[in-house]
Amino acid sequence: MRDPKLLYSETSQTNRRALPRRATLQTMLLASLMSCLIPTAVADVRLPHLLSDNMVLQRDLPIPVWGWANPNEKVTVRLGKSSASATAGADGQWSVKLPKLPAGGPYQMTVAGANTLTLSNILIGEVWVCAGQSNMEKPIGIHPGQQPCLNYEKEIAAADYPQIRLMEVPPASSQVPVDDIASAEWLVCTPQNIVVKRGGGHGYSACAYFFGRELHKELKVPIGLIAASVSGCPCEPFTPPAGDRWLGMIHPLTPFGIRGAIWYQGESNLANGMRYHDKMKTLIPDWRKAWAQGDFPFLYVQVALSKYNDDVEMAPRLWEAQTATLDVPNTGMVVTHDISSYPDCHALNKQEVGRRLALWALAKTYGKSSLVYSGPIYKSMDIAPGSGPTRIRIQFDSTGAGLASRERASRWIISPSPGRTRNSSRPRPKSTASRCLSGVTLWSSLWPCDSAGDRMQTRIS
Repeated sequence: MRDPKLLYSETSQTNRRALPRRATLQTMLLASLMSCLIPTAVADVRLPHLLSDNMVLQRDLPIPVWGWANPNEKVTVRLGKSSASATAGADGQWSVKLPKLPAGGPYQMTVAGANTLTLSNILIGEVWVCAGQSNMEKPIGIHPGQQPCLNYEKEIAAADYPQIRLMEVPPASSQVPVDDIASAEWLVCTPQNIVVKRGGGHGYSACAYFFGRELHKELKVPIGLIAASVSGCPCEPFTPPAGDRWLGMIHPLTPFGIRGAIWYQGESNLANGMRYHDKMKTLIPDWRKAWAQGDFPFLYVQVALSKYNDDVEMAPRLWEAQTATLDVPNTGMVVTHDISSYPDCHALNKQEVGRRLALWALAKTYGKSSLVYSGPIYKSMDIAPGSGPTRIRIQFDSTGAGLASRERASRWIISPSPGRTRNSSRPRPKSTASRCLSGVTLWSSLWPCDSAGDRMQTRIS
């Protein structure tokens, strides 16, 4: 006969081995029962990062709000006294448009579906997209490989403007259109936030900030700035519909209401010459088509006076292309040769760059009169008859109180016409010049023109 203690011990061990299997079966049965009793959870209502606390919405335009929810879920958006509802589609996307509002705030927005989101400290004002490459990216303060902007410490300390709001789009590329931007939010303009950049980098765009500051001072309304720049990037990746920067950075912005765009780019397209004009004739209308807000203002900055390489005419050829782009409706161009930081292509006086962009906007977008908003623009040229040194008279529009130069008036370079080759054994012709209120006369005996009209071409700075 087996020992009872041993029998008990063996039986207990057998039971203990069976318990986990029995518990597992019970758990599975319970889970199956609960799954029948509990309905499937719905997806939370979600907004893109572009819609967040502290944002500025474009005044005097219908206000778009969009996001994602469970398919067929009703979503209601409230802003102030206005509200609108929509039902999410099969893909979960929904959108509404609220009635336009005048400048003001702060407002609170609620977005309610299966859950409720609340956005606070929202202002209504003027919104501008600020895009380009390193000159748009350059912050006010210290940046690797660059000098800080003029008086950067005082400028940072003074950047306390509660009604200016800053949004920065992190650099991203994509082969397909993306609907949201990652890790971005609207910030109130403060000395602390003006130096925050994409996770604690080197600071917000100086050009965008100084542009927005000038608008805020003159218009007395809230200003929203959306910076989207990539150092060293040519214009093609920013061009819809297939540019990878467009798809990854700009496309997610297109549902958002804006007033216009400023553009500071071109250094990476210097070799294109006049072909850059063709590229911009594609980019600008395609941006406008994507936003579907008509021909909104598109203001841009000429590349700086700099020694890019040994081809001294490379930059002037791009200047011509950028000047020609003024033929695109509702565009404006800022010239910075007189405030450049030669030989650095990154002008340190971004205060004046931003102010000049704002002058274009104030005059042409906001209807402010009596402003000198443009630098001198080439109008015409004629060659004076007679013997002796060849004299070229050049006339300009937009000369304000008269032409001025920070350099000696005689520092002009005469280049051969397109299709002609300069004899390298002869010195590069330079001219003597005299100025009047609206033009300049150049003369040089080193490159005469014959009576048949053999032309010299001057690159106008």
